Amino acid sequence: MLMSSSDDGAKLHYGPNSFRVLRAGQHVYCAVTGEAIPLEELRYWSAALQEPYASAEAATKRLAGEA
Repeated sequence: MLMSSSDDGAKLHYGPNSFRVLRAGQHVYCAVTGEAIPLEELRYWSAALQEPYASAEAATKRLAGEA
C-alpha cells in the first residue's frame, strides 16, 4: 500500500527566525508533549536543539530542563 507524505511528519531544519522543510509533510511532533503540530501553526522551536514545541509553555519547560 502506498502512503502519501501527508501521513508522515515533516522533517525541518530550524533556524533562529524560520525553518526550512527538508522532507515534506503536514506536521511535526512536539518534543515535549508528542502532540502533532500542523506546519501552518508551528510558532515555537529551538534552533540549538533542533526541536519543535506545541506551545510557549512546552518550550519553556524544555528549555528550563523540566522536560
